[in-house]
Amino acid sequence: MNKAELIDAISSATDLPKATAARALEAFTASVTTALQQGNDVSLVGFGTFTVKARAAREGRNPQTGAAIQIAAAKLPGFKPGKGLKDAVNREGSETAV
Repeated sequence: MNKAELIDAISSATDLPKATAARALEAFTASVTTALQQGNDVSLVGFGTFTVKARAAREGRNPQTGAAIQIAAAKLPGFKPGKGLKDAVNREGSETAV
């Protein structure tokens, strides 16, 4: 599902115009992004938790030359699914598996 399909699904499920659903999705993603930039977690009970994970600096190799290179430390967004989401995905998978 891409962004346009998600907007269509939100619009259908809520009886909102597509433009309103698009603004709601943009507001959600902007809010999550801002919270993560500030170092906060975003928890949606039953769905999951968005977090920021720190990755330490490390030494890597250039695949073309084999030379050692330094890879800088970075902060990465992460997502840990909640029990409700895991259960829903597993329930769906078991019904379609033959």
